[in-house]
Amino acid sequence: MPYLEVNQGNKEEIENVEEIEAPDLVGKTLIEAQKVAKENEIDLVIEDEREDLDKENSIVKEQVPRPGIKIHKESKIYIKYE
Repeated sequence: MPYLEVNQGNKEEIENVEEIEAPDLVGKTLIEAQKVAKENEIDLVIEDEREDLDKENSIVKEQVPRPGIKIHKESKIYIKYE
């Protein structure tokens, strides 16, 4: 599961990582999803991102991890769009 991104550090470093719930990005445009990801300090990975991708009109149809799953800040959320 690549979204877990377990860090190999000492116990104090691991305990200081803030956990948040994965935001619900499904149904949002890619621009809106990028804004939400930035606000939550999450990296967004867009599957099959092209140079000519219309981020204003492309809608997120799927995300991993799913909304509500506990993740660490600075984790990655992988999205598919239509």
